[in-house]
Amino acid sequence: MSTGTRTAEAAVPLPAARAGAAPRTAEVVRAGALTTVQDLGRPGHAHLGVPRSGALDAPAHRLANRLLGNPETAATLETTLNGCALRAGSALRAVVTGAPCPVTVDGRPSPWGVPFRVPAGAVVEVGHAAHGLRSYLGLDGGAEAEAELGSRATDLLSGLGPAPLRDGDVLPLGPARPGAPAAPAEAAPWAAPPRELVLPLVPGPRADWFTHGALRTLATGTYRVSPASNRIGLRTEGPVLERAREGELPSEGMALGAVQVPPEGRPVVFLADHPVTGGYPVIGVVPEEALAAAAQAVPGTPLRFVPVG
Repeated sequence: MSTGTRTAEAAVPLPAARAGAAPRTAEVVRAGALTTVQDLGRPGHAHLGVPRSGALDAPAHRLANRLLGNPETAATLETTLNGCALRAGSALRAVVTGAPCPVTVDGRPSPWGVPFRVPAGAVVEVGHAAHGLRSYLGLDGGAEAEAELGSRATDLLSGLGPAPLRDGDVLPLGPARPGAPAAPAEAAPWAAPPRELVLPLVPGPRADWFTHGALRTLATGTYRVSPASNRIGLRTEGPVLERAREGELPSEGMALGAVQVPPEGRPVVFLADHPVTGGYPVIGVVPEEALAAAAQAVPGTPLRFVPVG
C-alpha cells in the first residue's frame, strides 16, 4: 500500500527541445547514502567477467518509466534508504517508485507513485524510505550518463558505468518526449516491500556438498537480512550450514540469484552486481523474479528459503 493518497495528475506536455537549445540537466543537491544511475543492466558479458548489474528492483524501475512514458531502457536513479535531492535545470516531469517515501518539490509535498511537474530551478527531494530500502526517481527523458557495454548502469563491483552520485554533480537528462503514452497511475501494479522475505530456492548445483541436516536447516530455519548486504549480495544472519565434504571448488560460473555458502556457513544470495565466478559451493538458486523483494528487504527482515522443483 502507498504511504499517502495517490492522486491522478493531468498530463501537461513540456515544450519540445529546439535545435540549439541548452541540454537538459539536473544538479545533485543531496546525493544521499548511495544513489546510482541504473537501467536494465548489461547482460551477456559474463564471459568478459562483467556482471549484469542494473536496477535491483527491476519492476519498480520499469514502473517509473511506464508512468512517465519513457522507454523501459531509460535510466532511473536508484536511492538507498535516505533518498536524494536534485535541482531541475529546466522544467521536467518526475515520479518516485519502489520504497514508499516522502516526496517534495521546493519543500511542498508531491505524490509518491504518481508523476508530477518540477519547475525549472526547483528542488525535487526523495526522502527517507518509510518502508523498504530502495526508491527509484524517474525523470522524463531518463538520466543520460555515458553508456558502457550498452548500459548506463552503475556497477559497484566492476566499476563500469557512472560513479555513484555526489553533491554538486550535474546529471545530463535525455530529451523530453511530449505526448509519449504513459500508464495511468491508478492502474499501475505495485508490490509492498516485505515484512518477511520468503525466497523460493531451486536446489543445486552443489547441494551435495552439504549434510542432510544442513539442507533441512536451510528449508526450515529462520534467517535475517544482515546489515552487511549490498548490491553485490544479500548476506544473512542465522543457522550455520554444515558441509559434508572438505576443501574448496575450483572457481566456476555464478548465476544471478545463486545462494553461495562461504566458510562461515551462512548463505549469501547473489544480486545484480555479483561476481561472475566463485569457488564456494552454491547450495541453490533463487529465481530472478523473486529477487526484487530481496532488494527491498531492510536489515533485520526475517528470511525463509522455500525449496521448489
